[in-house]
Amino acid sequence: MFKIHEVRELIKLIDQSTIKEFELEVDGAKMSIKKNGGAVVETGIALPVEPVVQAVAAPAAVAAPAPVAAPAPVVQVAAAEVAAPAAKPAIDDPSLHKIVSPMVGTFYSSPEPSAPVYVKPGDRVTANKVVCIVEAMKLFNEIEAEVNGEIVEVLVQNGQLVEYGQPLFLVRV
Repeated sequence: MFKIHEVRELIKLIDQSTIKEFELEVDGAKMSIKKNGGAVVETGIALPVEPVVQAVAAPAAVAAPAPVAAPAPVVQVAAAEVAAPAAKPAIDDPSLHKIVSPMVGTFYSSPEPSAPVYVKPGDRVTANKVVCIVEAMKLFNEIEAEVNGEIVEVLVQNGQLVEYGQPLFLVRV
């Protein structure tokens, strides 16, 4: 059976390639994808069919609609009373180096789910230090820092799909 993130990843990869037509069959599930001009058009996914038995309960008495709660009172706070959030570094700050994804794939911040993350904000890195993994087509690619510096911000979440050239980290060099 195909997982939705795998189908999305395949569509993205085919869209970025010169492949015009793609077919895949895994454990009786079939998928066919064809490009129509420049866009990817998914032509069909056939999944193995298994009989489904579903129990149907007798209709219960119709319940009365739930009462509508009164709207919560609005509280106004003077601007001086609201604490300003800590200033986040701007992604377009020229003094910060961006570590970008070299491929389309899934971002992982640690080598396995139970392991600690490779880096977090405030950590010092060297040019050859692994900062994350980008998984593409079941291949786990270690991404290195490229520069010596301090991780200022992690721009993506663990398990998030990333695009080619998408910034992953901001580093103060």
